[in-house]
Amino acid sequence: MFSKRRRLVIFLLFLAGIINYMDRSALSIAAPAVSADLGLTPAQMGLVFSSFFFGYAIFNFIGGYMADRAGPHRIFSLSMAVWSAFCAFTGMAAGFVSMLLIRIGFGVGEGPFSSTANKMVSNWFPRREAGSAIGVANAGTPLGGAIAGPLVGYCVVQFGWRVSFFVVAAIGFVWLVFWFFLASNDPQTDPRVTPAERAEIAGDRPAPVVRGSDGAGLGTYLKNPVVLATAFAFFGYNYILFFFLTWFPSYLTNARGLSLHDMSLVTVIPWILGCVGLLCSGFLTDLIYRRTGNALFSRKIVLTTSLGVAAVAIILAGFMTTATSAVALVAITVFALYLTGAIYWAIVQDVVPSHYVGGVGGFVHGLANTAGIIGPAVTGFIVQGTGSFTSAFILAGGIAVLGVVAVLVFVRAPREAH
Repeated sequence: MFSKRRRLVIFLLFLAGIINYMDRSALSIAAPAVSADLGLTPAQMGLVFSSFFFGYAIFNFIGGYMADRAGPHRIFSLSMAVWSAFCAFTGMAAGFVSMLLIRIGFGVGEGPFSSTANKMVSNWFPRREAGSAIGVANAGTPLGGAIAGPLVGYCVVQFGWRVSFFVVAAIGFVWLVFWFFLASNDPQTDPRVTPAERAEIAGDRPAPVVRGSDGAGLGTYLKNPVVLATAFAFFGYNYILFFFLTWFPSYLTNARGLSLHDMSLVTVIPWILGCVGLLCSGFLTDLIYRRTGNALFSRKIVLTTSLGVAAVAIILAGFMTTATSAVALVAITVFALYLTGAIYWAIVQDVVPSHYVGGVGGFVHGLANTAGIIGPAVTGFIVQGTGSFTSAFILAGGIAVLGVVAVLVFVRAPREAH
């Protein structure tokens, strides 16, 4: 399906996704040891989790905007270097304040990841392969979460939680060497890409669905209902995802009595299913697109069905009384959730011109990631105030349901597309 050069680019993005979520998941796996060592309360730990997203959400947009101008290869290189450095700095944290500041810096580094990866896919792949390519690129993220459980858990048990952050940070710097020399901003200017492949990529660029023209400014696309509804659905997706990413390990240890060792192994199950879901996401929506010829319909049907299933499953998980049943329902949640993972980015590519894909994608991702600022902190206060995770599960599912409604109502093609 993918040419040799495109396969290399997407493979490197896949590996970067593994590293991205391995680094991001490390703190949630090490959280019981970190909070005990630094004396952090559940509310403080919730604020630490949320602090990451202050830098992250802002640089979702800034990173995407800069990728449109400086090129995604350059911005991605800088992003990996910054987040790997701050991952290492996490192992040097001395208390609550220093951990907050380090996590903000870590979020700044990871912020450009998804919008810049989407820009790379937009540059390197024809539209009929876009959903599949996005799915493959992002499929590494849940796999990184799966790897983080046993890797970080082992390091914490054997060497202490600080060493675990040094180990995962080093992996990012190794990847950076390969990315720097093997990838580039644009296939049209890369001498290693054949003329035939350049023509194939450039020849599949349909007109944008959103009203406007090539002369329309970025603001035209940022305020369109299709873009805003997609961002809100992405917010619902992220609220569930970050609830799982930040608090589920603590839920298993504190509410269900699992040891750190057992918890680090159990959390692998939902992540593996999430990886499968992301791979299926892109291929499924591209298959429907090729069969129907309707891009937005193919995105919409996968998004609403899967996000709805995820919402119901996470609500039910909140009422479970055993670790086994809770893990099973959360595994279903993460699988269904990740079935939508490529869709938000595919919609952006479908509805805006290629020269605004980075900026609009970063805007959508930035709005969506305010869920990371709100969700972990709200969960921390809910747990501290009620002594239970049930209300937090219900809230996460309810927000996702509202995202489904927004897509059903607003994501549609205008009567006259320009």
